Amino acid sequence: MTDVTVSKSMSPGSDVVPRAARGAGARRGRLPMAQLRAYGLIVALAVITLFFEVATGGVLFQPLNLTNLILQNSYVVVMALGMLLVIVAGHIDLSIGSVVGFVGALAALLMVRFHVDPFSAALLCLAVGAVIGGLQGYFVAYLAIPSFIVTLAGMMVFRGLTQVLLQGTSIGPFPEVFQLLAKGFMVNVAGPWTSVLFALALVATLIGLSWRRRQARLRNGSPADSTAAFIGRNGVTAILILAFAWQMSAYRGLPNVLLVLLALVALYGFVTARTTIGRRIYALGGNIKAARLSGIKTERLAFLTFANMGALAGLAGMIFVARLNTANSKAGVGLELDVIAACFIGGASAAGGIGRVSGVVIGAFIIGIMNNGMSILGIGVDWQQVIKGVVLLAAVCLDVHNKNNRL
Repeated sequence: MTDVTVSKSMSPGSDVVPRAARGAGARRGRLPMAQLRAYGLIVALAVITLFFEVATGGVLFQPLNLTNLILQNSYVVVMALGMLLVIVAGHIDLSIGSVVGFVGALAALLMVRFHVDPFSAALLCLAVGAVIGGLQGYFVAYLAIPSFIVTLAGMMVFRGLTQVLLQGTSIGPFPEVFQLLAKGFMVNVAGPWTSVLFALALVATLIGLSWRRRQARLRNGSPADSTAAFIGRNGVTAILILAFAWQMSAYRGLPNVLLVLLALVALYGFVTARTTIGRRIYALGGNIKAARLSGIKTERLAFLTFANMGALAGLAGMIFVARLNTANSKAGVGLELDVIAACFIGGASAAGGIGRVSGVVIGAFIIGIMNNGMSILGIGVDWQQVIKGVVLLAAVCLDVHNKNNRL
């Protein structure tokens, strides 16, 4: 078996289906399971959003609340992108919440106590996060210790080290330049229309990419949306993006962290769908024996997914403390639960090998809107945990059901 064979058979977020079967499905007008799952996620997000918009009396879509929703969930989305690769590779990382707290405490010490310039401190914090992830990845990949055990130990170790760094105190405030990472907004060069113009450029880019993918599918005889479905789906997407930008323009425009998120989503979407290393990660989680036989260095690949996760946890830690403008020993507690839930709700398989960036982003916002909406309604944290747990269990049960049906 060659590397090319494994890479093609384990395409990102797709099931292993013979080309002839895919062609037959295309002729019958059927869409692959991955696309059906994506549409289901979009419908679920729309239903949940409309429910909380009605239940909160219109508060959910207010410009100020939309801004808070983006800021509150930015670090969850950042870490969910890294967690997707870890889960797709067949592993899990329970330590990311503690790494967020540890890197946030380190950033506070560097900038507030030792007066290191924010740019240098940020680079050092990213490097520390990558080293932490790489260290855990070494135990998982090269010593064959289960990732659950390694990262559970990491959760305890780095939570303790956070308390050691802070010595029971909170450290802040941060320099104003650093706070712009999480609390700043894009310069409104065109006044209130800046957000709308940015949204128009984004919509044009997305439609162009979607059109190219559809044309490529049609040329290859793969399942593709009908013209009406293509126009409808992209039309709805354009309307939602433009409406969101219009609402944001009524407050202070687009937050800087949203631009960071868009760049990361585009980068990881490209890596998972268009690069060799992305295809190899899916091959690793789909069938590790076949991946090894094809010549893929599975240990190094697993190591890199954990190092990447650590770097993104470091970035999330900086966003977290920049938003709060202080570092404390409770930072990041429980965040790993929301991140893992976002991945599984977004369609990532607990067995590895399946998952898409778009699904994970939708899953993160499902969790975020539920958190935000339930808080507005005054639902206690205890019942919020119950409801999110039920939603997570339902998502995993649906994944298992779909997998059994495919078998």
